[in-house]
Amino acid sequence: MTNDTIFALASAPGRAGVAVVRVSGPGAVATLRDMTGKVPVHRHVAHARFRDPQTAETIDDGIALYFAAPNSFTGEDVVELQLHGGRAVLDAIFAVLSRRTGFRVAEPGEFTRRAFLNNKLDLTEAEAIADLVDAETSAQRRQALRQLAGEFGRLCEDWRGRLIRAQARLEAEIDFPEEDVPPAQWEAARRELKALRDEIAAHLNDKGRGERLREGVSVAILGPPNAGKSSLINMLARRDVAITSAIAGTTRDVIEVALDLGGYPVILADTAGLRASSDEIEEEGVRRARARAESADLRLIVVDAGKPEEAEAVRGLIDAGAIVVANKIDKTGETGVIWADSLSSAPASRVSVATGQGIDALIERLTEAVGDRLAPTAAPLVTRSRHRQGLEEAVAALDRLAEARLPELAAEDLRAAARGLGRITGRVDVEDMLDALFREFCIGK
Repeated sequence: MTNDTIFALASAPGRAGVAVVRVSGPGAVATLRDMTGKVPVHRHVAHARFRDPQTAETIDDGIALYFAAPNSFTGEDVVELQLHGGRAVLDAIFAVLSRRTGFRVAEPGEFTRRAFLNNKLDLTEAEAIADLVDAETSAQRRQALRQLAGEFGRLCEDWRGRLIRAQARLEAEIDFPEEDVPPAQWEAARRELKALRDEIAAHLNDKGRGERLREGVSVAILGPPNAGKSSLINMLARRDVAITSAIAGTTRDVIEVALDLGGYPVILADTAGLRASSDEIEEEGVRRARARAESADLRLIVVDAGKPEEAEAVRGLIDAGAIVVANKIDKTGETGVIWADSLSSAPASRVSVATGQGIDALIERLTEAVGDRLAPTAAPLVTRSRHRQGLEEAVAALDRLAEARLPELAAEDLRAAARGLGRITGRVDVEDMLDALFREFCIGK
């Protein structure tokens, strides 16, 4: 398939001032010459009048760029056409490209896949491109850029290189048993591998920061009926995402909304009011609320400041990281909610969703709590379950190696550890995952 020349719209679809069409492959240069009568200097911009080679009809007046292989994104000859973003212009350009022998529309992520196959980037950098396109907050953008710069990939390759060197020494002993390796040398090698194992394990012990930052911190809003949970999520989202009513039990299902909170991605979930009910649907809503409480990264426990009797209904939901929110202080006053402070080790946030009182302070507190869970570290973070699985495989193999009694078994454990790390960057044994991985990309990337 890499013998084909692929093309796609690289900018967003729809009517726009400028559209970018990307072409990559062996026929890219020839088609640009046929359409414009010239080929720009490598990495230089040139004004061009695009014509249909069959009819000589002018299609558009725009800009052309040429990136010569191997110094292009894909490692192949690449041309980019910057055109007016009207539908008629793009239809005409695509008609010209589709007629050419060996040309076809690119599949999702195929430009990036070719870059990977041509060793222009590793799999972690390829995934970072998708994460950068999908980034919705500044923190997500920064994390994607760090990974695109190759920090995590280089770290995995450094670990893998150390394993391969140890494996080479061990296999030399197996192949040439007459060359005795001093016991002190093997003891030093085992200590080095133990230190490497601990280094990888420490990297795994990151509390899932990278995955949370990529996917969003899950915050569950919990509490009794009519405490103001739905009103609070509407205020935090600055739009009506949940139905509010004075009738208890209005919320039956979990309602989610994505927020950018201080640059961090947050998924807020409004849940059903927690109470005993004979209504089958409401009972299912309460079950889902408790399930969401178990899986959430952070809990907002909302209570009615004027109902201290609700304390026992929520006490079991409050863990060390929970934030208790005493709502409706416009009716009770600040001093009327002292009882809520006893629910947690930290004082309750006093708010009135009806008047907006205390909401800014609550947002600041929630942002700080999310930031504590996602604060950047010096070491690059694990951002996908695929990465975590590879690291866990390496640690498990090194744990087995520590107990190995025969050099042949130790060598196999080293191979397994190196293979787990190699799959992260795409250096070994990844053909089965490529289709699934690049299918997540947008077309034109």
